[in-house]
Amino acid sequence: MNTPVRRIAIAVMAMVLLLMANLTYIQVVKAGDYRTDQRNQRVLLAEYSRQRGQISAQGQVLARSVETDGQYPFQREYPDGPAFASITGYYSLIYSAGGLERAANDVLNGSDDRLFTRRLSDLITGRDPSGGNVVTTIDPAVQQAAYDALSENGYTGSVVALQPSTGAILAMASTPSYDPNPLAAQGARTQQDAWAEYTDADPPVLTNRAIQEIYPPGSTFKLIDVAAALESGRYTPESQFTAASSITLADTATPLQNFNGNACGTGRTASLRDALQRSCNTAFAELAEQLGEQALRDQAEAFGIGTEDIAIPMGVVPSTIGDIESTAALQQTSIGQRDVALTPMQNAMVVAAIANGGRLMAPYLISEIQGQDLETLDTTEPDQIGQSVSPGVARTLTELMVNNENSYQGEGKIRGVQIAAKTGTAEHGVDPKSTPPHVWYVAFAPAENPQVAVAVLVESGGDRNNLAATGGAVAAPIGRAVIGAALRGSQ
Repeated sequence: MNTPVRRIAIAVMAMVLLLMANLTYIQVVKAGDYRTDQRNQRVLLAEYSRQRGQISAQGQVLARSVETDGQYPFQREYPDGPAFASITGYYSLIYSAGGLERAANDVLNGSDDRLFTRRLSDLITGRDPSGGNVVTTIDPAVQQAAYDALSENGYTGSVVALQPSTGAILAMASTPSYDPNPLAAQGARTQQDAWAEYTDADPPVLTNRAIQEIYPPGSTFKLIDVAAALESGRYTPESQFTAASSITLADTATPLQNFNGNACGTGRTASLRDALQRSCNTAFAELAEQLGEQALRDQAEAFGIGTEDIAIPMGVVPSTIGDIESTAALQQTSIGQRDVALTPMQNAMVVAAIANGGRLMAPYLISEIQGQDLETLDTTEPDQIGQSVSPGVARTLTELMVNNENSYQGEGKIRGVQIAAKTGTAEHGVDPKSTPPHVWYVAFAPAENPQVAVAVLVESGGDRNNLAATGGAVAAPIGRAVIGAALRGSQ
C-alpha cells in the first residue's frame, strides 16, 4: 500500500472511530439528559399519549389527566386553577412545564426509579403505562385563605405557611396568579394566546414570589438582631439602647430615623423589649454597632440565610444579607435594608425556627409518592438542618413577639389565640422616599404550642399610592386570616 492510500485509510478509520465515540457519548452518556430535557418534544408527545399521575392535597386533586377525544388521548386539567398554580405549575406541549409539574416530572410521567416495578408489570401485562401520584403537604383551606386574602385585595405578594415542627409547607400563595388550564390545551393557538397573555402581564404572573423573588425584609430582620444579642449572653430584654428619634450613621453625615421620626419612648433610652415592639431603627443601629458584623452574619446564617441548595423540590432563590463594608452599612443592614434580601419562604423559616425551639427544619412540599393504584411508595421524613438559637433564646424571642402582637392594632385578631409576631416596612426602589414600601408580617400561633408559622409579603404596600403603608395595617390581617384557617383545620 503506497503512502497516500495509507494516509487516507488512517484518516477514514480515525473519522469512523470518532463517529462511533460520538454516537456512544450521545446514546449512553447524554441519553438521560436529552430524555429529560424540557425542550424534547418527542418526550412530551409520548407523555401526552399516556395517563400522567395526579397532584393532590389532603384528598383534593390539584392536577390530573383526563381522557379526551382530541388529538392526544389525555389532557392535563387543573380543577382549582389560579389558587394553586404556585404549587402545581403548568404542563404544556409547547412551553414545557413549571412548578411541581416540572420538579416532580419523573414521578408524574412514570420514569422515576421508585415506579420500576409498575413499569415492569405494565410491560408484562400489556397495560398502558401511567405515571405515579404526588401527594403534597398543602392544606387546601389554608392555601385558599392565603390566595383569597391577597387576590381579593388586588395585592401583588406572597404568603408562606409552614408547620414549625416538621417544615411541611401548608400554603404557598403568590399573586397575581394565572390559570394553568389554557397552557395544557390541545390546541396550539390556545396555548400560544395564554402564554402571550401571561408573559406580557405586568406585574408578572408566572413568577412564584414565595421562592423566586427576594425583598428587603425591613424590621422583620430585627428578630435576627435580637437573636444574635441574646445568644451572645451580653444582653437581656431589659438592656438599654438609645431612644433618639434620629442618629447619624457611623463615620458619615447620613441621618437614620425611626418610622415617622418618632422617638423610641419617652426617656433617653429604651429597653430591647420596647425597641422591638416600637421597631426603633436607632436602637437597633446602636445594637448592631456593638455586636459587630460577624455576630450578625453568623446569626443570619444560623437561620438559613445564604443557603444555596434549598429545594422543596422546586429551587428556592438564596437569600442574602449582602456585603457589609463599613459600620454604617452594618447599621443599615440591622434594620433589614441596604443589601438584605429574603424570600418569603426564608422569612417563614426564621419564625418557624423560633416557634420550634430554635430547630431549623428543611421546608418540603411533597409528603408522599404513590403508584397509580394509590399505594405508598415513599414518604418524606422531616429534616432538621440546623439549630438557629438555643431553646432558651427561642422562648425569650417568643415572649417578645407575643408582646409585639399584643401591642399591634389592625383587623383579624383571633379571639382565644395568642399569636407571636413581628411586622416590617421596607423601603425600596430608586427613590425610596417616594415609593410605597413593601410590607411584611411574620408570625406563629398558638404561641404556647405553635402549629403554624407564616410570612406575608405585600409589594409596594398593596397600593402604589400609599406611602404610609405598614405591615400592621396591610399584611397582618392576611397573616391572621391564614393562621385562623390553619388552626381550624388542626382542631
